[in-house]
Amino acid sequence: MSDTANEVMRLEALRKSYNVGLANEIEVLHGIDLSIGRTDFAALIGPSGSGKSTLLNLIGLLDKPSSGELYLLGQATHGMDDAGRTALRGNSIGFVFQFHHLIQAFTAIENVLMPLMLAQGKPDKSAVQRARDLLAEVGLEKLADSKPNQLSGGQQQRVAIARALVTEPALLLADEPTGNLDTQTASEVFELFRRFNRERGCAVLLVTHDPRLSATCDRTIDLVDGRIVSDVVHGKAKLA
Repeated sequence: MSDTANEVMRLEALRKSYNVGLANEIEVLHGIDLSIGRTDFAALIGPSGSGKSTLLNLIGLLDKPSSGELYLLGQATHGMDDAGRTALRGNSIGFVFQFHHLIQAFTAIENVLMPLMLAQGKPDKSAVQRARDLLAEVGLEKLADSKPNQLSGGQQQRVAIARALVTEPALLLADEPTGNLDTQTASEVFELFRRFNRERGCAVLLVTHDPRLSATCDRTIDLVDGRIVSDVVHGKAKLA
């Protein structure tokens, strides 16, 4: 768990409804209270339809709650305009998805640099070096100039991880990041998350349907029918 001084993100009474004001209005999240600390390595689990994707979109500032408040690095976000939310998201949050969403026309290093290019235009030498260093950390320094179609699925996911970390985010959100990978590659990707969490102080929250994966996280948050039903801290373990 996290205390206020050590938290990256805090949700207070967060609710999300769709079709607001219509006869078919439905509330998907029912007053979520949750905090993520700077050293947390947590799994978000729950059955299909429990609201995991909705919650992740709210945490990632990709959507706005119907009510409640989300604090990111101490900043209240509910009243922010789109430009403010975009800037805070770009500076503070990294995303890794089940499908890596690399741009096929760009090389590995260009894909890694994409968040910086979107934020500040042409990257400077220090940014390019940071991208190269990250590719080296994920074992792809010799493939920096390769296009995605020249890389394996696991290698493409490693590029996506480097891309997520190039902005040096405080929080990394991963949505089924190993869902399309074989067991060995999934284990290697998981260990990369572990290393970045440990060495860079980047909090990690990953959504997974794999109980084996969630059991190896330090913390498991179980969401059922739009409510957190358990939030358990475990001892640290490695994925065998």
